[in-house]
Amino acid sequence: MTFRYLATSLFLFYLYKPISNLTLVKLTFLGTGTSQGIPVVACHCDVCRSDDPRDNRLRSSAIVEVAGLNIVIDCGPDFRQQMLRANVQSIDAILITHAHKDHIGGLDDVRAFNYFLQRPADVYATREVHSAIRKEFSYAFGKEKYPGVPVINLHAIANRRFEISGQSILPIKAIHFGDRTVFGYRIGDLTYITDAIEIPDREMKKIAGSRVIVINALRKKKHYSHFNLKEALSILEKLNPEQAYLTHISDQLGKHEEVEKELPGFVKIAYDGLIVEI
Repeated sequence: MTFRYLATSLFLFYLYKPISNLTLVKLTFLGTGTSQGIPVVACHCDVCRSDDPRDNRLRSSAIVEVAGLNIVIDCGPDFRQQMLRANVQSIDAILITHAHKDHIGGLDDVRAFNYFLQRPADVYATREVHSAIRKEFSYAFGKEKYPGVPVINLHAIANRRFEISGQSILPIKAIHFGDRTVFGYRIGDLTYITDAIEIPDREMKKIAGSRVIVINALRKKKHYSHFNLKEALSILEKLNPEQAYLTHISDQLGKHEEVEKELPGFVKIAYDGLIVEI
């Protein structure tokens, strides 16, 4: 066995090795809606007028509790409401999937955690996303700051494993539209992906073996930048997890109760407040 072959084998083992399934992961869906949420402003469709609370969706976000850490995935415009509704008292990190407003628009509201925890908010994202955050919240990064601005520590990540306080996080790089990418994340036996339209084969290998997979399914009709229901189910059938949940849902998908009857037994539609333990 040559040194080069051995080195390559070790690299691939590290990249794709299963993360210990002894780690207890608790996932809470803070929001499961698309960029407009449900109900949509001024919309009078059956879904937006539904009296089923599962059809009422804030913008997509989740909190993962693992190894004593509270890790939030995405911080959209509903962040404050989501923190209050889920009674979140502390956060240790925020993972950002991409720079669209429905995924970063709530970062100003980390100010409350700054005050009560007496520490900055640690935000993990690509350098491209950093640029968007610095532009959107320029007042938080200027040389002269007025009192009370959010205090944010930006941590640069790339498409390789990193750690937060010893907890391993594996990014999953997917295509959003064109050459624009979005990061999903694997934490233990959980993989969370949103706003994807394509997952390259190399990234699919990282997801393989996840017991629980969360993936976006915007609607039934084809969309240019998000998986529709058929595409999401196709991905899940290939990966074959124990359980899967659909998120980033629009009112065009249909009512929760009706659409869920159409799904394979291992697939459920996520709803705001749903808790999953892995």
